Amino acid sequence: MFEGIFAEHVLQKKTIRTYPPQPQETSGYYIGSDAIYRYSLKDSDYPVLIISYPIYDNAGGVINPGYYELALSDSRDFLIILESKEPLAFIPVFKVEEDAAEPERLNNKKVKKKLKKEEKNRKKTNENRAKAGMPPDEPKIYMEAEIEYIEKGKYYLVKYQRGTVKAWGAFKG
Repeated sequence: MFEGIFAEHVLQKKTIRTYPPQPQETSGYYIGSDAIYRYSLKDSDYPVLIISYPIYDNAGGVINPGYYELALSDSRDFLIILESKEPLAFIPVFKVEEDAAEPERLNNKKVKKKLKKEEKNRKKTNENRAKAGMPPDEPKIYMEAEIEYIEKGKYYLVKYQRGTVKAWGAFKG
């Protein structure tokens, strides 16, 4: 009898919700799980490299499992693993590719017109977002970083992509 009375009084309160106001998981993603995979964190210009197992070197150093930023050096000779903007490891690059069709595509009149229109719309949207106290909407750049262990050669292969630039590096672990 006590339980029935308790439930009756609780459900009469307007501030208590028996169900959450919105679904907690939408379209198969858990909350916060898809933020770092393709577009990195908002304050980062580099893709995120996820290291699942500790990586040891011959000098006794270790890179612990975790989330790291992966940057390509300006000379494109090294991939740099960053932890809190501090370089942790330098990996030699053996191959770099850049999409050769991209500059040609950007010089097309139709594409230029479309990009100009998008920029104008983004500027208008950002003005409205600023009035509401929201952060500005910035164009997304496709970024991806991946590391895998190649059993046959006993080395680590690191793949990097940011925009139209792809790079591959390797090191023995």
